[in-house]
Amino acid sequence: MARFLIQVEHPAETLACARVVQIFLATGSHFLTHADWGCVDGEHTAWIIVEVDSKEQARAILPPAFRSQAKIVALNKFAVETIDGKGGFKPTY
Repeated sequence: MARFLIQVEHPAETLACARVVQIFLATGSHFLTHADWGCVDGEHTAWIIVEVDSKEQARAILPPAFRSQAKIVALNKFAVETIDGKGGFKPTY
């Protein structure tokens, strides 16, 4: 399975934070209990890393209200052994 970082931003207002949490709770999303939130430090963003087969499956984890605005990034690792001889790296998954 592939790993993806899901990032969801919201406005920098206390009420906006509460609204986001309420939506996640109301939809029964596991995202809320597994996400890391930056609100306390002024970064009004939530992040979670998931293992699923595709970006579409990662996006489907989110409540519908956040799917279009979420940023989904496929994650990979690089190892020195994967240097391709042309100055680049081949990712390892």
